Amino acid sequence: MLIANEIDVKAGTRVGRVMAAIRQRISGRTLAPGAKLPSIRGFAKIMAVSTSTVVEAYDRLTAEGLIQSRPGSGFFVAGHLPPLVLAEIGLRLDRAIDPFWVSRQSLEAGDDTLKPGCGWLPASWMPQAELRRSLRQLTRAADATLADYGTPLGLLALRQHLSRRMTERGIQSSPDQIMLTESGTQAIDLLCRFLIEPGDTVLVDDPCYFNFLALLRAHRVKVVGVPYTPTGPDVDLFAAALTEHRPRLYITNSALHNPTGATLSPVTAHRLLKLAEQSGLTIIEDDIFSDFEPEPAPRLSAFDGLDRVIHIGSFSKTLSAAARCGFIAARRDWIDGLIDLKIATSFGGNPISAELVLSILKDGTYRKHINGLRDRLSRSMGEVNRKLQTLGVTPWIEPRGGMFLWCMLPEGLDAADVARRALAENVVLAPGNVFSVSQTAARFLRFNVAQSSDPRIFSVLETVIHGEGRRSRGVR
Repeated sequence: MLIANEIDVKAGTRVGRVMAAIRQRISGRTLAPGAKLPSIRGFAKIMAVSTSTVVEAYDRLTAEGLIQSRPGSGFFVAGHLPPLVLAEIGLRLDRAIDPFWVSRQSLEAGDDTLKPGCGWLPASWMPQAELRRSLRQLTRAADATLADYGTPLGLLALRQHLSRRMTERGIQSSPDQIMLTESGTQAIDLLCRFLIEPGDTVLVDDPCYFNFLALLRAHRVKVVGVPYTPTGPDVDLFAAALTEHRPRLYITNSALHNPTGATLSPVTAHRLLKLAEQSGLTIIEDDIFSDFEPEPAPRLSAFDGLDRVIHIGSFSKTLSAAARCGFIAARRDWIDGLIDLKIATSFGGNPISAELVLSILKDGTYRKHINGLRDRLSRSMGEVNRKLQTLGVTPWIEPRGGMFLWCMLPEGLDAADVARRALAENVVLAPGNVFSVSQTAARFLRFNVAQSSDPRIFSVLETVIHGEGRRSRGVR
């Protein structure tokens, strides 16, 4: 499914829809200055309108100066590129199914807003005392740590620590195969710059973490979703997608999948790696939820030995989202190219965040903190699950750990409508189609159990669900 070529189906008149589709392709960089537009007959077929409708739309866009007519050759994009507007690339339906909707509502929320749809722990769940202690220690750090750029690879002592942590999960990675980043998101962005070009095809899970979709939109690639099962992607459909679309890259979570909470099985992992080898596919394994696992699940990078699998992680979910610190573990020859990209895009590393993270990781307090988090999340998972089921909201699976419950609403309800109505009551939910390439998760919501303790959430849900249920049955 090509996200960058979706169409605004709510653009009013037929002529308006055609004009909106062309504007969208231009703003989304699918059509660059000088590029030829689809033929009138061909675009009429794509849009399911008459050729006269496309002729009128093209004439109006020509009058606006957005496109030019070249007699005998067709129509071409004129002028300069407009600013890239990511929210306009792709399906412009209601913001409730836009990949930016949940993030913006959650990040901009006031203190009175409840956020069961967000993707992080409450600040009160983080090791505040340890963070403050480490910050005090940093005031005594060397002048260079406080004032200079960090090295592109990042703090050696932290990379050595990360290498030992990965070995515990069966991932063999020396410190010189690890590059620190400012977040897991920056890690994926750098890897996309390194591995793919605009127009390439990338596979993702369906559903998948919605910011994967947002990042891939920014890189102007074709995105193909593969249905996700409780043991990983559907391998048969994965193989079919490889044959049909010939993707360059696959991005996934292998442990405690976001949003479903599922865990990759060893059998699925081996079959995926065999298919990847046969097709020359590179895999990015996003492992930011690994510390929430009660027992380590299979890792693609462990089976693969960091050959065609790249392993990334961060401490935003478990330690502090304010101290931006992530990492990439990859082949040595790839790390060298990534260093150049990091210098070009952010110059040096972030030594203050790296020192802060290392000081907490190395003294044993982090392990104690994580053990407490797992227990707390486990209790919350059970409590939230029971409360949701009394409302008729049922989990797709019961995860073995982590913070997410992927839940189905009662028959006849649309999660986007439920989310809009809940937002009016200062409750931010995460509707399923935010995560779905194919837009087939309209009945699903993702709940963050750590953010779902307030009874008001369930009161609002009960009111909204019952109200939406009556409307779907035509009851006033």
